[in-house]
Amino acid sequence: MIRLFVGLGNPGPEYEATRHNAGFWWIDAVARKLGASLQLERSYWGLVARVNRPLPDVDGPVWLLEPQTYMNLSGKSVAALARFFKIAPNEILVAHDELDLPPGETKIKQGGGHAGHNGLRDIHAQLGSPDYWRLRLGIGHPGVKHEVADYVLRKPSPDHRVALEAAIDRTLPALDALLRGEMEQATRQIHAKPPRPKPPRPPKPDDPLTAP
Repeated sequence: MIRLFVGLGNPGPEYEATRHNAGFWWIDAVARKLGASLQLERSYWGLVARVNRPLPDVDGPVWLLEPQTYMNLSGKSVAALARFFKIAPNEILVAHDELDLPPGETKIKQGGGHAGHNGLRDIHAQLGSPDYWRLRLGIGHPGVKHEVADYVLRKPSPDHRVALEAAIDRTLPALDALLRGEMEQATRQIHAKPPRPKPPRPPKPDDPLTAP
């Protein structure tokens, strides 16, 4: 069962709409769905919401967290809340921007490396474990490694932003499964491909009896 949902990003209006803040966008969407309001909690260096029993058969509160430490120190916030409420790494899901997926695609996995993502790197170090879950929100790749730092701190193009928001919306039905710990079901829902648009129907031929 996931007890702590974390979204990664950077605080401040100058970063709000940048690709690196995709994790914040996801937590904002989850908060709206659960009717929660994020508030600054200085003890955990982040914006926090507590949601009590969102499902009848799920015991205990669920926590939402947006670290306000800047990306490189995200683990400081995550570890502080997790340790205080005795939340194990495998009960934590971290949503973050993912260069290796195109905009509009999402993947979920448990464990593994941080792949150079500075937020994940610090969470690894602070939790002392890589066994938390990651929700990878595709933002695409600039194509050249040395452009990555600038790319993640820029706004996505309008079509990429639309694709990202649509992908976030498609993950929300998996929340119930995540809360119940039904991770296989949640994975199937999150990995489902978006429906392809139907091709336009060809126009009907003119009725020879009524055509001019």
